[in-house]
Amino acid sequence: MSVADLDSPLPPLPPGTPPPVPRSSFRETIELVAVALLLAFMLRTLVVQAFRIPTGSMEDTLLVGDFLLADKFTFGARIDFGPIHTRLPGLRRPRTGDVVVFRYPLEPDNDFVKRLIAGPGQTVRMEDRRLYVDDVFIPDAPNAKHIDPQVLPGVLSPRDNFGPLTVPEGHYFFMGDNRENSRDSREWGFVPEADLIGRAMTIYLSWNPDGGIPWFDLLHKLRWNRLFRSVR
Repeated sequence: MSVADLDSPLPPLPPGTPPPVPRSSFRETIELVAVALLLAFMLRTLVVQAFRIPTGSMEDTLLVGDFLLADKFTFGARIDFGPIHTRLPGLRRPRTGDVVVFRYPLEPDNDFVKRLIAGPGQTVRMEDRRLYVDDVFIPDAPNAKHIDPQVLPGVLSPRDNFGPLTVPEGHYFFMGDNRENSRDSREWGFVPEADLIGRAMTIYLSWNPDGGIPWFDLLHKLRWNRLFRSVR
């Protein structure tokens, strides 16, 4: 076909053929919105999801008012669609030290974020706040903290002394980095693998909820030094 052929007028329609109906701009707008919504739904379901931190259980790794992104592809995205409940293949298994978003086993409508301490088949124990997994000492995360100088005996509370406990197959043991101010597996037990949502990846926004700062003072409300910080 020559260049001249491309510029030639289209052949006339056969007799009796109705002329093509032009697409309305309103219909095109609706279609574009529908495609955008579908892509956003797939992105949130399969790739990444945003969460807000409402409590101080992970201080100082995560602060109240942090907004983070959790990737779903590392562990494999969970699919819940009608009667379908499955998990796609992931890049790797969860491991000790990962900060993970999961469904709270006692209230599945609520999402928690904690640090993964031990996985299936591993044995975890704590002696006077010293944490061991399979008899290997696990140091605190760099930004973890202790707010109570008193060490509680195991007969009073599992906060500072517990175990040894062996994690059942298909389950995980989690703890908050704010060790004396966290409701976690020491209190309510193990998390089924099916309840894992994703790996905490990046803090994309951080907002200081301190009531002493006026809500409209954005320069002081925003924690600029935490924007786009990786979660470790």
